[in-house]
Amino acid sequence: MKDVWIIMTKPRAILRYTEFALLFFGIPLFIFFDSAFIHPSIIILPVLIFIFFILKRTTDFSFRELIRWGIPQATLVRNGIVLLMCLLLMLGYTAIFEPDQLFNLPRANPWIFLAMCIFYPVFSAFGQEVIYRTFLFRRYGSIFPERWQFILASGITFSFVHIVYYDPVSMILTLIGGIYLAGVYWKTRSVLFTAVLHGMLGIMVFGVGLGQYFWLDMPV
Repeated sequence: MKDVWIIMTKPRAILRYTEFALLFFGIPLFIFFDSAFIHPSIIILPVLIFIFFILKRTTDFSFRELIRWGIPQATLVRNGIVLLMCLLLMLGYTAIFEPDQLFNLPRANPWIFLAMCIFYPVFSAFGQEVIYRTFLFRRYGSIFPERWQFILASGITFSFVHIVYYDPVSMILTLIGGIYLAGVYWKTRSVLFTAVLHGMLGIMVFGVGLGQYFWLDMPV
């Protein structure tokens, strides 16, 4: 897939920046200030439908992109090491600074944790990766054409959406994770691979005892 961006006139670029801001900052702010909103995850499916409609109408997007893999073994090993380091860091942090929360969800509700391990990567992580990697790259590549621009835009917006959990810890963790996943996507162009990484990171977060920063009413 070639990175071919349409050269925009200044008015069109301004419109695209405005659209970007409304979607990636306006919607999270709306949810943040709406105390009656049920749960942020319920909007993933309608947002994905909207995104696929836009991508099919305005780009050469193919649904085959969603299952593209082609990841070299060296990349798998390198990212496997990154995941292991993340796990050790999260375990260390929780054990030292929040020992009472260590393995909180698996201890309190092992069946819910097991269900989350199965459904989270498919129904949450994959959808988020399509939104914050594929859609952002495809739709806004013309205003963020450089690698560093895309990675920052993807990481910051991914972090900002977690404002809906009302805790800076979730935003800090997702800023780091978002920048990492955006970098992997830029290099591999595989949203399936970043979704796998995202899913595994999410399972680690909920497994070690940091899930309360991403689940407002977590049953522990």
